[in-house]
Amino acid sequence: RWLRQHEYVEKLNMHGILSARATFLPGRTPIPVLIGELISVEIWKHKVFPVLCRLEDFKPRSTFPIYVVLHHEASIINLLETVFFYKEICESAEDSILDLIDYCHRKLTLLAARSTKGQAVELRAQDLASPSSMQELQKQAEAMEFEISLKALSVLRFITNQVESLPLSALTRMLNTHNLPCLLVELVEHCPWSCWEAGKLKKFENGTWHVVPPEDQVKMTKLDGQVWLALLNLLLSPECQRKYHFDGFNKSQLLKLRVFLTDVLIDQLPNLMEMQRFLSHLAVTEPAPPKKDLILEQVPVIWDHILKKNSGKWEAIAKHQVKHAFSPTEEELKLQARRWAQTYSLDMMEALAPDKPRCRVCGVEAAKRCSRCRNEWYCTRACQVQHWQKHKPACNLMA
Repeated sequence: RWLRQHEYVEKLNMHGILSARATFLPGRTPIPVLIGELISVEIWKHKVFPVLCRLEDFKPRSTFPIYVVLHHEASIINLLETVFFYKEICESAEDSILDLIDYCHRKLTLLAARSTKGQAVELRAQDLASPSSMQELQKQAEAMEFEISLKALSVLRFITNQVESLPLSALTRMLNTHNLPCLLVELVEHCPWSCWEAGKLKKFENGTWHVVPPEDQVKMTKLDGQVWLALLNLLLSPECQRKYHFDGFNKSQLLKLRVFLTDVLIDQLPNLMEMQRFLSHLAVTEPAPPKKDLILEQVPVIWDHILKKNSGKWEAIAKHQVKHAFSPTEEELKLQARRWAQTYSLDMMEALAPDKPRCRVCGVEAAKRCSRCRNEWYCTRACQVQHWQKHKPACNLMA
């Protein structure tokens, strides 16, 4: 799926700031290339997309090409979330890890800002009842931004897993330039992936908001776990403790975590016992005096380079892309639709599945499936006939 989107976005290479491949990272490993494209699309969303929405004479027959570019950022961050679990991938990012840390910081700051305003991003069907397709696209982009920010939280947590092997400049940027420990405390305190609505607690998991029954309200979600694990990595690592400034403000912010470290939470993540001991020791120590050392810090380049190169050109880029990229002909739209249909075909998805399909009736390995809905698998026709009365309503619906 990412390759399909990437192929389309590559067409924008001659029409503006996308992509970063040729400008920044020639001959580099794929991870820096991905990070460069991630930031390129992010800047496009903030600088070019709002101009497109304001153009009065831009009324596209289909917003699908624009949606592909918007969704490209989500696809890349999904891919990075998957691969950054591995230490070798994190190390292969090289100097571009600084740009990725900055990207994650921007997304987490956005999450914290939304939580303090009491905003819970949930895209409802009635929200899309708008006569303007561009307005619909804006609302979809807003909901997508929330999910991207949650993915960035996971990526950051995987980066903190490798604090011992990260460049010194990366640690400095996380701990001192961006003060990520205090930002993570803000997320623990306000928890933007949960909200109360009509007296019921709702949490965001697996891409949707759902009501949490009373017996599960103290249960830690995966997102809660990501924040706590990142804090453990940043605060308990000896290298991070040497680099972080435990001054009066930082100390007061970190000690806010003590109220959340209940027995129920520690039972779910026993490593938090070490965090509890660390905070107890921090509470009785004097704040560290301010450091007056000279600090030489390596800075990321991709974000600043794109902004400086295209400063004052955003409207011109938007108009150029309207003319050459976002006004496809009927034939081009049909071609793109056919290619996406092939990408999302059941045969393609099943080829990527790690396990072979099983018979719906007896559970043995199956080689045949319902030719009408193509959703259920069977080992023999006898099993299919036996299951037909149960399968018939769903088959009719899907067909």
